[in-house]
Amino acid sequence: MAGSRQRAVLGLLAAMLAVATLGVVIDKFVLQAEWWQEDHRTTAEPAPPLLDVGPPPGPVALGWQLNTVVRRSGLSPYDQVAHALVDGQLVVVTTRGLDVRDARTGKRRWHYHREDWVLLGWAATRNNLVAYVERAGHRDNRMILGFDAAGGRLLWRQRDEVPAATERSTLRWPAGSGVVLTTSADDRGMLRGRSVITGEQVWTHALPRGCTLPEAGTYASDADDALAAIALDCGDSSKVLAIDPRTGQTRWVREFAAPDPPEVAVRGEVVLVSDGTALRAYDQAGKEFLTRPGDDVCGATMCPAVISGGDLIVVYRSGPGDAGRQLEAIQISSHRSVWRRAAPAYPALVAKGDRVYALRPNLAPDLRPAGIDVIAAGDGWTTTVPAPLVVPPGLTRARPWLAAGGGLLYVSVPEALPSPSGAVRLLALRAAAGGPGPAELGGVPAADWPDACGLLNRRDLPGGHHSRPVYVTVGAVRLPRPVSCTYEPDGDRRRRSGQEQSAGAPTVTVEWVADTAASASGLLAALRASEPQARSAEIGDEAYELNPSSGMIAVRVGRYLVGVSAFQTPGLATRLARAAALALHSRSS
Repeated sequence: MAGSRQRAVLGLLAAMLAVATLGVVIDKFVLQAEWWQEDHRTTAEPAPPLLDVGPPPGPVALGWQLNTVVRRSGLSPYDQVAHALVDGQLVVVTTRGLDVRDARTGKRRWHYHREDWVLLGWAATRNNLVAYVERAGHRDNRMILGFDAAGGRLLWRQRDEVPAATERSTLRWPAGSGVVLTTSADDRGMLRGRSVITGEQVWTHALPRGCTLPEAGTYASDADDALAAIALDCGDSSKVLAIDPRTGQTRWVREFAAPDPPEVAVRGEVVLVSDGTALRAYDQAGKEFLTRPGDDVCGATMCPAVISGGDLIVVYRSGPGDAGRQLEAIQISSHRSVWRRAAPAYPALVAKGDRVYALRPNLAPDLRPAGIDVIAAGDGWTTTVPAPLVVPPGLTRARPWLAAGGGLLYVSVPEALPSPSGAVRLLALRAAAGGPGPAELGGVPAADWPDACGLLNRRDLPGGHHSRPVYVTVGAVRLPRPVSCTYEPDGDRRRRSGQEQSAGAPTVTVEWVADTAASASGLLAALRASEPQARSAEIGDEAYELNPSSGMIAVRVGRYLVGVSAFQTPGLATRLARAAALALHSRSS
């Protein structure tokens, strides 16, 4: 009897051991096996050449576009979409993996996706890409992978290391001169350099005593080919460490009183640092050659900056509001200011040759499309043209991005749709033929613009009202008629200035006049995608309530795009939008 019981116990133990062993085998050879997890497509076609030039000053048109949905990974701070030009190709980065396309046409070239894993970081240098991935729900199961950027061939794998410090808004971490910077998840006080070609460790660098690498931050680190900079957490203070990525040798270190690591950006061999008290720029020797004080000098993001012809060109706030923004060029060798002018709220800049391209959130106040400023780097002379896209306000998780190459200008902007996480829209813009009107208006004659104050009459408005017109200038072109009109009650005749208006005063704005109805429809579609609560309305040729409870409607009639705002009175907004659409229809017929 005892023997039977013993055999039963031993059998049970053997069965449990077999199940446990089977679980280990399944986890190692099935759940973690490369053969079913990897979706890896490569190409033998050489990387297409991409000339290092952008489009000339003048009108632009859509060459091709790509929408990438933001993928929910369970680690929401890392749910981003980023783009880069690497080796003549456009790289699209999401938590799903890498997608690489021909930058000239948008055609797919290669990709790397990994089932049940998420990409939480990437780096690029020379002709190589590096990706950091973690197994979903198992953050201790991690890998760094090196790829040939041209064809997507996997070059090496390294387990149990992590990026040195990831910029959370783009998932990028520093690399330069063929070396990517890594660290250990268990010891963030040691910095390592690995070859992007072989994956071999080429140097180690012990951080200053008491300092550690942040896992990630909004602008925790950045690198160019010959310089990398990382913000360090050092307890009661913080430091910025600048190193040569080829050797790991320290170029310079600067300490800051604030305990939170400052934000950093690298442009060429210039490091920009924003620590909550000022924007500072350091040259390759670590000498501070630009200081612009202010606790909000960069706003919600790092100050946009580029290097052109030996000058640092940077946008910053010198005072409150939009009027306080400045675009300034500083000669790096002499530390002398070359030129400075007032600037709009540029969210992105890129330099090519002697031109700087800047993205304007709006072509001009009250006009709906975004704008492109082409700036002469030598003296700041600017040409402004419309862009067929909308930069949504308030969507700060994915910041706009600019790049140029092959005569194209690449622009990516966040979109609120599809729900719940939205998408990022990339447009490749090419030079376009001019029209009968000025380039600042996309070739549309200024005379085509209707009078916004002539779209409603007294029968359309309850009670007595008086109109307050607003005129707009785009570059050197002043539109001859009001583009916006606010209808204030006759009883409210208080003195007003600028864009201020009384509560409940409805406004009608001619937000754009396109060259064709199709162009206007495309702009309205971009506007709809930027508004999370937009819904269709039966007005004009097509219309959307942008926020159903606030009384904001955008309506298209032919090639005219009109906005109506009635301040939390949606019924009035609908009625006024119909009246304005009818007036436009009569004008265009």
